[in-house]
Amino acid sequence: MLIVANWKAYVEDLKKAKKLLAVSKRLTHVSKVNIVLAPPAPLLGALAIRNKSKVSFGAQDVSRTTGGAQTGEVTAQSYVAAGATYAIIGHSERRALGETNTVISEKLAHALAHGMLPILCVGEHERDGEGRYLSYIREELTAAMGPLTPKERVQVIIAYEPLWAIGKTATDAIQSGDLAEMVLYIRKVIGELLPGKSARHTTILYGGSVEPSNIRGLAGSSGVDGFLVGHASADPVVFRELVKQLS
Repeated sequence: MLIVANWKAYVEDLKKAKKLLAVSKRLTHVSKVNIVLAPPAPLLGALAIRNKSKVSFGAQDVSRTTGGAQTGEVTAQSYVAAGATYAIIGHSERRALGETNTVISEKLAHALAHGMLPILCVGEHERDGEGRYLSYIREELTAAMGPLTPKERVQVIIAYEPLWAIGKTATDAIQSGDLAEMVLYIRKVIGELLPGKSARHTTILYGGSVEPSNIRGLAGSSGVDGFLVGHASADPVVFRELVKQLS
């Protein structure tokens, strides 16, 4: 199992960040879960540059630029220099700010060009009885990954995060049966983009109201390879319990 802890802007000081890192380090010794921490950019460098543990680090976003006169932009190369090996791209909160599939595809390419493993976020706003949301997911996947080479597409991790399930309680989150269907559908679409049987090996994560009370059930029968966790990952007690439920 892979758990990506997206701290968003919940963690704003180095003291709390170091505490969360210490908890994550201990968890890697007692569990089989691979942990990726995605702190805010200024904290990432402070935590990752001297990291010698099994904990990995990821960027919450990367710029579509490659450097130069771009005030405020943080490039993929800068993140790699700071110690990040993963990059969250196309998160729903970035899409809500106007990020298009074209921009997301460019960011994927930049991350891959610098050796990062991109985590492509996709997810529908709502579900309809006619299944139109499936076409929405297909469009997000194909538009973002289509411009990439087959060799690049193989490296992309998919994070399915339905917007209607974000910020809710475990009882309002997706059910394991529905999640299993979505995992199969995503693999079907990915199979059309990848050669041979490569889609079987694509890592698929789930994000959306993941809590200690439902994470084991979602993991056990849905076919997901891990989770993209937001607010819960910024609480050391809750995050510890999340990982323990998968151990």
